[in-house]
Order: sequence, then C-alpha cells, then structure tokens
Amino acid sequence: MIADTVYDLILDDVFLRVNGLESLEQLFVKVEGFNAGGSIKMKTARGLIQAVEHSGADLANLHVIESTSGNLGISLATICAAKKYRLTCVTDPNTNATSVAVMRALGAHVVIVDERDDNGGFLGTRLAYIRQRLAADPHLHWLNQYENPGNPTAHEQTTAPSVLKSFDRVDHLFLGVGTGGTLMGCVDYFRRRSPHTRITAVDTVGSMNFQNVAGIRHVPGLGTSQRPPILDREVPDEVVLVPEWETVRECRWLARNTGLLAGGSTGTVLAAVRRKAASIAPGATVVAIAPDLGERYLASVYDDDWVVGRGLTEAASTDEQSQIGELDVLV
Repeated sequence: MIADTVYDLILDDVFLRVNGLESLEQLFVKVEGFNAGGSIKMKTARGLIQAVEHSGADLANLHVIESTSGNLGISLATICAAKKYRLTCVTDPNTNATSVAVMRALGAHVVIVDERDDNGGFLGTRLAYIRQRLAADPHLHWLNQYENPGNPTAHEQTTAPSVLKSFDRVDHLFLGVGTGGTLMGCVDYFRRRSPHTRITAVDTVGSMNFQNVAGIRHVPGLGTSQRPPILDREVPDEVVLVPEWETVRECRWLARNTGLLAGGSTGTVLAAVRRKAASIAPGATVVAIAPDLGERYLASVYDDDWVVGRGLTEAASTDEQSQIGELDVLV
C-alpha cells in the first residue's frame, strides 16, 4: 500500500477471528487500530474535515477547534499537521496522558477542562468552553462532531461497506456508541444492503446516550454526559449497557487469550457480545468493531492500581462461566 497522504492510510479490511468467547463459533473483531492516528476516528476526522472543505470554508485561514476524549483529537491533529491547519483540542482529565502528548507532538494546542458538568461528566464543560471561544474569536471554526453529518457519512462510506465486503453474511453487528457517528452510518448502510443483520448498540453505564440518568465514568471512548443530536436512540435493534468493570475484564481477557491488546471501547463491546452469546444461533456470523488498540490504556484499564482506585475490582474475579481465566490479583 502506497498512500499520498497520511490520512489515506486506512486499513479497513483487518479482522481477527476470536475463539473461546462462550460458544460463539464465528466471532470476528474488526481491528481499527492500524489506521493512521491509531483508531477508527481517522475516518471520522477525515469526514469532518472534508465536509467543511467541501462547504467552501478556507480552513487554511481559520483555526479549527474540537471537543475530544482522545482518539478523535489525535486523528484531527494528524490531518491538520499534514494540511498545515491550526488546531485546538478541548479535552478533560479522563483523557490519558499519552493521547494528550501525541496531540501536542503533532502540533495541536490542547486545553484540558477539569470542571464536571451537571450530569457528572465533562462534555458539557468542553462544549461551553468551545462556545465561549467561538464568541470571542471569529477565526475559530468548530467541526462539531456531535451534529456534523460528515461523521456518520464517513462510516456509511467506509466502515459499513468494508464489513459486508469481507463476509458473505453478517448476522450480528456489535458496535460501541460515543457520538453515534459509527452507529448511524452503519445503520443507514446495513438497513439498505443487509436488513437481516441485527445491530446491537453498546454503551457504558452512566452514559446519557440511551439512559436518562447520568453517572461517573472513567474509561474514555464510549458514552457521553449529554446525548449528541446526531444520535437517534431508536435505530439499533438492541442496546446493551455495560459497567466499566466488565470493560476492564474483557480487555484483559482478549489480551491474554488472543494476544490483541485492545482499547477500552473494545472491551465494552466484547462484554456486550458475551452477555448476548447465549441468544445467538449456532454458526451465526458475529462482527464486533474494535475502535483502537490498547497501548494508550496501559495506565488505566491494564493498570491494577488504576482499577482499584476507581472501584472496578470486580474485573479481577475469576468467572468460570465466562472463561475469563486467571487474572492478576488486585490488592
């Protein structure tokens, strides 16, 4: 593969067969972490930027700003470095230090807000900061992943077609929900091309995407403290809500049973697959989206002290029914 630009380094046909998760015989994880920027968010970032460029806005003479929990910021910083655009990423304490360092290394200015919003998260605070900056600076341009149609369109044109192209039939598709861009884009495509595919949206307990009561969350990626306007709660066939201790458990199970070190969102999605495994017909083809890899989570979901400090020690218990295996004892 030879690419003319870094943001075209998207590997959309990488799948790993996962054995040993309950009785599932045809479980495949779509590994998005080999894209430039290290996650599925490269496709989102490219779609957001292209939507603005196609609108006629001259980003070379503007200053781009966006809210991010980590991966989108890295992908935007990658593209903006290549295009010589100025970028500010607005993030919060849940974003890991490695992601912040990568954004800065790529030339982005990073602002970290530390005041929780009324729902106990940071999204409201991040958005309030952006709106304050926009009011003061006419040269700022907010990409607004939460409402920008370029977000779901990117996945309707890339993620969803790549899944159907790789398999003759997809019976179940599990995918995590942050802004809802991946979900909405995949639903639009699958409803037209593969209406029999059952689409399960996966979110974390405490998120406002599919719940009306917010809670404290620690793992960046999935979930929000405000429901994004782009998300339609009614479109998935099913919604599974996963507590963060199950996210930790599944990340570690996947690493020690397949050798794939995956990010927190992948653990959340696999936890949902495990919960629904008994209801999935034998021989059914199941695809789960793995948004990123795990190196950025070594100091969180893979770190025992971090897990203990956030009260997620249930992840360390051995559960023979879910075949977790032997994990480190957390003390």
